[in-house]
Amino acid sequence: MSSVFKTLNEINVNDRTEKKKAGKTQLTYLSWAWAWAETCKAFPDANYEVIHYDGKPYLFDENLGYLVATNVTIEGVTKTMSLPVMDGANKAMKSAPYTYQTKYNGEKTVEAATMFDINKTMMRCLVKNLAMFGLGLYIYAGEDLPDVEPEKMSEADQEKVKQYAEKYGYNAEAICTAYGVKSLSEFNADMAKPICQQIQVWAKKAEQEQANA
Repeated sequence: MSSVFKTLNEINVNDRTEKKKAGKTQLTYLSWAWAWAETCKAFPDANYEVIHYDGKPYLFDENLGYLVATNVTIEGVTKTMSLPVMDGANKAMKSAPYTYQTKYNGEKTVEAATMFDINKTMMRCLVKNLAMFGLGLYIYAGEDLPDVEPEKMSEADQEKVKQYAEKYGYNAEAICTAYGVKSLSEFNADMAKPICQQIQVWAKKAEQEQANA
């Protein structure tokens, strides 16, 4: 088995990957067709199957969504991998659309899953299954590591936000209440400019309402 892993793990997959943004995270995807072709070149006896649940190529739970799974067998060894069906923001897709609240961008909608979404996830699941045998495993490195705590807003930027807010008749407490935080120090470092822009929006809206009163 070590020879299978060594052979597949030494294949450079960098030229066959695609980058995709999910929120602020950039994800890397490997072409499933190329991954399977390279595996079969190295190990012609390789085989994969999509696992079925009650005759369907997916497991469904009304609350949790859809899950697909594959088995890959190479030189008599079988490994299993599963993957949830997710949208472009990596949110679980269900049988009906649903909404969720984001901290800074309001309400977002997750569309209902289609067979296209399920089929696409099957092939991504196959790629991750092949990674368990070594192919492209390094592109998933860090996936299971703890999240890195984002840099928080500096004291200098906090002071700038306070001064900007006061200019338009607001204070730090009002800003924190609007964003659902206890203090400006809880904001990420890149939030100073968006907050100042939002203050302008509030000020213009208040001015219009006063003019129409």
